[in-house]
Amino acid sequence: MTTRADDGAGAGPGRALSRAAGRDARVPCAVLCLVSVAGTGAGLLLPAALGRTLDLLLAHAPATRWVLYCAALVLAAALLDAVETWLTGAVGARATAWLRRAVTGHLLAVGPRAADRFGSGDLVARLVGSAAQAGTAPAARAALLAALAGPLGGLVALALIDVWLAAVFLAGAPVLVLLLRSLARDTSACAERYQRAQGRIAAALAEAVGGFRTIRAAGTADRETARVLRPLPELSEAGHRMWRVQGRAAARAVAVAPALYLGVVAVAGVLLARHRLTVGEVLAASRYAVLATGVGVLVGQLAGLARARAAARRLGEVLAEPAPGHGTGRLPEGPGRLELRGVSARRGGRAVLDGVDLVVPGGTTLAVVGRSGSGTSLLAAIAGRLADPDAGQVLLDGVPLPELSRAELRRAVGYAFARPALLGRTVEDTIGLALPAPSPGRVREAAGLACADDFVRRLPDGYATAVADAPLSGGEAQRLGLARAFAHGGRLLILDDALSSLDTVTEHRIARALVGRGPGRTRLLVAHRAATAARADAVAWLEAGRVRAVGRHQELWRLAEYRAVFGGEGTGDEGGGP
Repeated sequence: MTTRADDGAGAGPGRALSRAAGRDARVPCAVLCLVSVAGTGAGLLLPAALGRTLDLLLAHAPATRWVLYCAALVLAAALLDAVETWLTGAVGARATAWLRRAVTGHLLAVGPRAADRFGSGDLVARLVGSAAQAGTAPAARAALLAALAGPLGGLVALALIDVWLAAVFLAGAPVLVLLLRSLARDTSACAERYQRAQGRIAAALAEAVGGFRTIRAAGTADRETARVLRPLPELSEAGHRMWRVQGRAAARAVAVAPALYLGVVAVAGVLLARHRLTVGEVLAASRYAVLATGVGVLVGQLAGLARARAAARRLGEVLAEPAPGHGTGRLPEGPGRLELRGVSARRGGRAVLDGVDLVVPGGTTLAVVGRSGSGTSLLAAIAGRLADPDAGQVLLDGVPLPELSRAELRRAVGYAFARPALLGRTVEDTIGLALPAPSPGRVREAAGLACADDFVRRLPDGYATAVADAPLSGGEAQRLGLARAFAHGGRLLILDDALSSLDTVTEHRIARALVGRGPGRTRLLVAHRAATAARADAVAWLEAGRVRAVGRHQELWRLAEYRAVFGGEGTGDEGGGP
């Protein structure tokens, strides 16, 4: 499992993804930009209005109208700020939802290879945390114009009052620009390191949760806790560094900004003494100096954009993982003959399958057996193109699987797994998931073949019971997964250890249906029980990624090494022995 991609691998896809999320929210982003600029405009008009009001009051002239102008500007600024806050949240939520849909769709298209590369925990961290952080980018970019308008508008206003005021401010402006540039660069690096440490913790936690029974039985909870939290010091250091970077930038800005402010006020005082400015203009100039030097909002926006870019790069790394392409071909009429030619596949830097050649005649059942790590599950995934081999070909009725359209391939191949994902609102939805128009009769027939009909009918609402509310054991969940595969039909049915949680009697009944009138003309079973292998037409024995032998179970059973694959399990009266 790899949780760190090559540096820069996701930069291009990350930028494209962020731009696409912004395009999806372009209308609310445009409204947010207008509202933000309008709020900044109200803030820029207020000092001028206050200065004019002060001059009128000092001259004992009527000032009621200007007082009302000031009140209206204060009210408008408050209302626009409230609308801006709401729009920022709405745009961020919309962009985050769009990013999660886009990345989830790509993950489903890539298939199991994505989990092999990144780890399921890290993928969850990216979909949840990184997508939420990257989703703030469109709103931050939309508000950036207003953040720039404040300092620039303050500078222009100073120039309009007197050009010397603007000149004093411009003398120190380059220092502020350098501070902002340094902040954006350092914050991006810290944020990326922080998010990667989060991903490693999430990946380790997902592994521990998946094996919690083993951990509890072995009494290794403390050791696993330490393993999960091992990246915590790095996470803490990256987080503290991020705060130090922002604090240092803010401190430098605070050191520069007062000097500029005092310089502007001092020059304004001199100009007042020379009667080139009024008292109201000095008041306005002092307020505009604050706006011009007030880079805090801009610092916050740039820091947020830097964190969003780092998160987008992590999502881009996922998008950089290519999804398998599909052709436009269709299958000819045929019995479902499956053929693997020289199939090799590497995972985690080692060859899991090495030059596998297998033929499963149409209408027959092949059991694939082997010790843990011998490549049986990967072979099952490659046989139905849930994964692609690094070398070799897989053909179904003479057609290479990559030449088939996605719809044609999925119509032809059905799957059942040891731990099925029970998707759908109700039990009936779960069983009929793969069908374009599932009928109640077909769903119930499939449930009967999977020995699930009896326990489903005992549920509170039968087939209409919500899956989330159904108290299912491991074996019952496995039978629902089998029923879904049976309802799907197709000419090839692949069971990846999908009988492992069943009791002996239920396994016997389902296995008999599989090799008899069960759905799917051709069946490929990953088997860890001798009784399951015994009922197949033939057995393919994998060892170290290679096919050691193919033959009838009764013939292979004479070999002690073959019997050892099943851990010394006898077949007794189940018909597996010789």
